[in-house]
Amino acid sequence: MPGAMEGVRVLDLTTMVAGPVATMMLADQGAEVIKVESPHGDLMRHFSRGRNGMNAAFLSCNRNKRSLAVDLKSADGLEILKRLIATAQVFVHNFRPGIAERMGLGEEIVRAIRRDIVYVSITGYGTKGPYANQRAYDPVIQAMSGLADIQRDRDTGRPRMVRTIIADYTTALTAAQAITAALFARERTGGGQHVRISMLDAMISYLWPEAMPSLTFVGDETDPSDGEVGPDLVFATQDRYITAAALSDDEWAGMCRALNRQELIDDLRFKTARDRSVNAVERRTITSAELEKWRADEILPRLLANDVPSAPVVSRFELLHDKQVSENHILEEFDSEQFGKVRMPRPAALFDRTPAKIRALAPRLGADNAAILAELGYDADDITRLESNKVVHNSVKKESAGG
Repeated sequence: MPGAMEGVRVLDLTTMVAGPVATMMLADQGAEVIKVESPHGDLMRHFSRGRNGMNAAFLSCNRNKRSLAVDLKSADGLEILKRLIATAQVFVHNFRPGIAERMGLGEEIVRAIRRDIVYVSITGYGTKGPYANQRAYDPVIQAMSGLADIQRDRDTGRPRMVRTIIADYTTALTAAQAITAALFARERTGGGQHVRISMLDAMISYLWPEAMPSLTFVGDETDPSDGEVGPDLVFATQDRYITAAALSDDEWAGMCRALNRQELIDDLRFKTARDRSVNAVERRTITSAELEKWRADEILPRLLANDVPSAPVVSRFELLHDKQVSENHILEEFDSEQFGKVRMPRPAALFDRTPAKIRALAPRLGADNAAILAELGYDADDITRLESNKVVHNSVKKESAGG
């Protein structure tokens, strides 16, 4: 069965993570995504050795795509892309403000070729303001959005980063949803539009409801960090770390019963959700001390029997053998002639009529040059000329020729 995005061609000029993951999600859902790279390739291709010229990070951000490696600084290369634009519904880049225009790929030029195209620009800070032209990677956005402040060490007060590129992934999800919405609007109105997404926008929006609600009412702001400096929700038991969260009155009562501390149920410091929030540091300190008295295999069944959301803190290796992960087939394995056996998570959204799926692993640099050029009307002599003039680059052909 075709995917939900079947028939949509996306030109992906993005690099690194946020843009590539956004377009990969569309590819999983059936879109034809052509990854347009320079002859050097996306920087992500070069971060680790991997297997047979493909590293795991690039593989995990670019599956289900075709690769066109073309020198857009050349007139012939730019002409190739312009021919492609005429065939596409979506054009995505993550250049800093002004660069697309200098390359001859600003919205005005692209829309002159394809009037109804959805033009998407992903930036670090947006298109205006004092930081607009600065480079921005995930740690920079974590620092600027308040996330590093939220993660600060409770003993030293030192800000800390989340040890995964959460700003990139949040931006990717925001971009994928926005592109889908723009395509929906295009179907209804017949018109394309420019979708602008900044990583800083995406991250502040993501954090606000939980981490900054006390800044919502103008004139009545309070410090969002109040109550955040107590123990976090990772607790030590006698043999391993677990997490447990009691938000509702019933869950708090269940936790107290599981810990044999029933007297805390009616303790005025913790009687209501608001009381527990105001006294969060004290509550977590008591909870932490009580949980340290138990083994994980003793306390977790008690917590679950009392309907308290809880779980062991699972290592990434343990995840490979977790029964819940296995039962739901979250991880899939693929046999590749080029890369051997590869494990990847399946697309998270399960469609019952238009399934998203992994159809192909990430392409080698320029692997689809000849096929894409032929679709655009270039004959064999044209392609040979473009290769000889280094307008297009095929890493697979170069390696097979011993180059």
